[in-house]
Amino acid sequence: MPEQGAQERTEKATFRRRQKAREEGKVTKSQELNSAAMLLLGCLSLWMLGPHLTGQIRDMMSYTMSHAPLIAAADPTYIRVFGDYVVRFFLIMLPVFAVMTVIGLTSNIAQVGFKITPKSLEPKFEKLDVLKGLKRLFAVKSLVQLIRDAIKLAIVGIVAYNAMANEFDTFFLLPDMTVAQLAGSMGKLALVLGMKVGAIMIAIAVLDYLYQKYEFEKSIKMSKQDLKEENKDTEGSPQVKSRVRQIQREMARQRMMAAVPLADAVITNPTHLAVALKYESEKGNAPYVLAKGERLIAERIKEIARDHDIPIIEDKPLARALFRMCDLGDFVPAQLYRAVAELLAYVYRLKGKVIK
Repeated sequence: MPEQGAQERTEKATFRRRQKAREEGKVTKSQELNSAAMLLLGCLSLWMLGPHLTGQIRDMMSYTMSHAPLIAAADPTYIRVFGDYVVRFFLIMLPVFAVMTVIGLTSNIAQVGFKITPKSLEPKFEKLDVLKGLKRLFAVKSLVQLIRDAIKLAIVGIVAYNAMANEFDTFFLLPDMTVAQLAGSMGKLALVLGMKVGAIMIAIAVLDYLYQKYEFEKSIKMSKQDLKEENKDTEGSPQVKSRVRQIQREMARQRMMAAVPLADAVITNPTHLAVALKYESEKGNAPYVLAKGERLIAERIKEIARDHDIPIIEDKPLARALFRMCDLGDFVPAQLYRAVAELLAYVYRLKGKVIK
């Protein structure tokens, strides 16, 4: 039982897990939101561009009808004329196509951001497995989608019926309208119906997006073992990390020992501690700790100091205080100024130096 519990996915996905899922094309995305945005904003763009588009199409048709004999004489087969008119029609509708393209791209980028994932385009032959297909068909997710689609269809049907019911009184006037008036009335009704249905679909799509986000977060959850494996991959095994830290300590110790010959004095405990001090007026108004260590390292510091004729001064309280209060490179704290200043003054008198 403990092993089984350890494999349960109860932990939130890490950043690396999310990045890996994204590279595989697994993101929070609702197709319903794309469709609803295309329908609503597409109808809105047609509502705004409609007069301009219909005017251009009407002018093109009027010219064709009024110049039909000349067009037939110039091209009896109508092949070139048909090709020209197809091109002109697409040029007239180009603003609508551009708006729909922008809407589609914006809707997708707003949901998942911009990232090309070739891995998601690779063929997956496991999808051809009939048994897995049946499992997906009867899965809880499929049931939720079925209920969602049924509710959406019912709501859209009700909204569409109400939108048309509000226009029932105008239907009796349709037989008395001209072709242009009839086309305009039906076009307006279709756009109003499309925008109302699109608005309802947007609301449904937002709920679907929240559900898709919940399902996605659930699918990328990790077990405690997954977290351990990921940490091992990213940071290395504990043995490797311990070895790296040991090497880093050795390198730092070597750099510290190499700096000991530059010290002005070494203060000792006398046998357990050693602290090497250096004073440079251009670095600050106080001496700083050049090196420090205890036991074997302290002995090594004193040995280097003796080899380079650096004064070694025994002062147990001061050595303990400096060792406890200062790290490498730290300036001597204010409460120790007097004691250190007197010590360095004594050292400088021995060496014949003058404190700047």
